[in-house]
Parts: sequence; C-alpha cells; structure tokens
Amino acid sequence: MSNQNTNSRALFERAQAVIPGGVNSPVRAFKSVGCDPIFIEKGLGSKIYDADGNSYLDMICSWGPLILGHSHPALLENIEEVFSRGTSFGVPTHQEVTMAELIVSAYHAVDMVRMVNSGTEATMSAIRVARGYTNRNKILKFEGCYHGHSDALLVKSGSGTLTYGVPTSPGVPEATVRDTLTGRYNDIEMARQIFEENKDEIACVIVEPVAGNMGVIPGTKAFLDALRALCDEYGSLLIFDEVITGFRLDFGGAEAVYDVHPDLVCFGKIIGGGLPVGAYGGKKEFMSIVSPLGPVYQAGTLSGNPLAMHMGIQTLNYLKAHPEVYMHMEDKAIHLENELSAFIESNNLPLSFVRFKGMTCLFFKAGAFSSYDDVKDCDTEKYGEFFRIMLSEGILLPPAQFEGWFLSEAHTMQDIDYLISKTKTVLLSMYTR
Repeated sequence: MSNQNTNSRALFERAQAVIPGGVNSPVRAFKSVGCDPIFIEKGLGSKIYDADGNSYLDMICSWGPLILGHSHPALLENIEEVFSRGTSFGVPTHQEVTMAELIVSAYHAVDMVRMVNSGTEATMSAIRVARGYTNRNKILKFEGCYHGHSDALLVKSGSGTLTYGVPTSPGVPEATVRDTLTGRYNDIEMARQIFEENKDEIACVIVEPVAGNMGVIPGTKAFLDALRALCDEYGSLLIFDEVITGFRLDFGGAEAVYDVHPDLVCFGKIIGGGLPVGAYGGKKEFMSIVSPLGPVYQAGTLSGNPLAMHMGIQTLNYLKAHPEVYMHMEDKAIHLENELSAFIESNNLPLSFVRFKGMTCLFFKAGAFSSYDDVKDCDTEKYGEFFRIMLSEGILLPPAQFEGWFLSEAHTMQDIDYLISKTKTVLLSMYTR
C-alpha cells in the first residue's frame, strides 16, 4: 500500500462540515484509535481499497454481514435484474416470503418472522411484543451487551458506548429506562436475584448469546440454560439478540450451537447480505399479536425491501448449500487462536486472544473474560497504537478494542498467515522496545 491518505483526509474534512463527527456511525470516526478514518472505494474478496488506492486485508467485513466476503459472485447474481424491476414498492413482494421461509426453516424457535430495517428496530420491536404478550413493563439486559440505540436499551451497553465511555446516553429520559434492569453477563445468581426481586414484573430477558460488542465473550451454556429456566418459571419471554451471531455461528445460529430455544429471536447483518436489514421472529403464539393480526403495532415503509431481500436470500441459500463455509471459518479462527495464544504465552505479553466458533478478539489485557467487568480496563491506548501500525501494514482491524474480528469465506489461509505474521511482529516491537 502507498500509506498516503490525502483523499481520505479531504473527504473527512468535507464530511465533518455536514455530518456529525464526519461519520454516520460513531465507531467509524476512528477516535478511539487515535487517527482519522479511511474512506473506502471498493471491496473484492477479503480486501478493501480506499480513496487513495491503498489496499487492506479487511477484518471488519462491514461488522459481520459479509460472511462470503466482498462482491461474492453468488450475491451479485441477477442483482441488476432485481434492480431494474424496481427498488421499493410499499406493498408485498415474493422475496419477502422466500426470506421468511428461509429463516423459519433454519430456526427451531421461529414460526413467523417480521422484516424490519435494522438490528435496532428488530430488538425494540421484539421487546414491544414481549411487553404486549405478558402485559408487563420491565426488561432485563446485561452489562456490555449492545442491542441497538433505542432509548430503553442504552443502559450499560456495549459497542461504541463502551469505546467512548458513555454506557448510558444523554437524551435518554430517566423514565424511559426506569423499567430496564441490568445484570452481569454470565452471572446466574445475579439473574436469579433480579427475578426474585421483580416477581411478575419482568416482560422479557434480552441477551446476546455470544456477546460481540464488548469484544467477543461467549455466554456459557449454563448461563443461557438458566435464563431459559428463569423465564419459564416467572412467565417472562427470552429474547436472543442474534443480530451478529445469526447465520454466522451456524446456519441455525446460537440457538443451534447452544441447543437453547428462545421465545423471540432478532436478526440483522447476514440476512441482508450487506444491505440494511433486520428481522424479529418467534413462535406463532407470540408473533400473532403483531399488527395486523394483533394489537401490537409496528410498521416500516422499506421493510422487506426487494434488493435487501435478494441479497439476503442469495447469502442464505449459499450458506445452506455450502455448510462447509462454517467449518472453513472455524478452521481459520482456530489457526489464528493457536498461533497468537502460543505467541502471547511464550512472550509473557499482557494480552488474551478469545475465540468462539469463528468469532475472535484480541484483548489488550491478560486473564479470563466472562463479563463486562473483565474487559472494561483493557489497555485501549495500546490497542490504538496496535491498530495504527497494523493499518500502515495493510490490515484493517476494528477501530475499537471492544469489537470482534470478523472472518469470511473469502479469507484464505494465506491471508490469516499474513495477519498472524504482522500481528506477532507489531506486538513484539510494541512490548520489547
């Protein structure tokens, strides 16, 4: 790469004049890693290319949707034909039905599904269904889990709110979050105590089965089993936020991996193949109360957009026909884990590499990780230095410590070996100079 970013700098200056912070999602500002953002022109396979012609090995993959990599032929097939037929209608299309059937076929917990336009929309809508079904107001979430930016869920959340140190955002009225209870991730006893203290008041529990917004921290099987049992005991609904894990861990998502069946599931990312999308679904008993079948209102002009549905259908059909994609990604993730964990141990570095299936994260802190308490004092300044050097070496990592590294089918073992080699070299130079 040329290491020049003149065009990106010029674009960022223009952007800051007309867009808050110059970006349309906070983490894109690269503030937590101490540099200006790069502006991307195109992507192909495992690489992306910026406005200055620099190429990067992409370890973000649009924060997860691009499980097949950039511009995969299976996704581009017939896209021009779909586009030429119209981009939005505001009335049903066959693509919406096909997408819903694919999701229902993959998830034991889902009989019916409603398309929306983002993960945030999916989680807030699922909570509304839970409240409408139970006629209760309180919800239980967990520290460090990010479920989108709707008011009731911006309490001790993850992702950018951890990066910028504002777990609860200004502009969220106290009354709105009064019914939001917060527990410690993977802490069964605390969850049980919260239920005991709020008997007959908790509408639902919402949880990332594998937390992907405070780095990567897997929920334990015992924790998820306990949440299922507590919801059954107290008459609450269990919501899995699978916006990240859905169709990424497995074609049946975290539900299949853990063999724990939620009442409602939230989707996003992969089911749009890179276009804006979200969805929520569950058993017919719960989804039948959604308008127009029932009284719980939720609507969206662009929900089920034919272009997004087409991209999602192409992605899911490919994954269904090629289950080896999951094995390939996990093989690459295991190789990455083995090499970096051994390197960290042999050099006694204050780091930890975490992997669950194909999801990975390098924490700039030694130790075990099971909750937000374990990640909150990671060395974010050191991570920023690491990020900047890796970027100069042609590797784009998440511009925040509290995000996972996303692999795709397009990443080759050669890509992973290059990532391993550069990571080792950079970390050694950082900790031995």
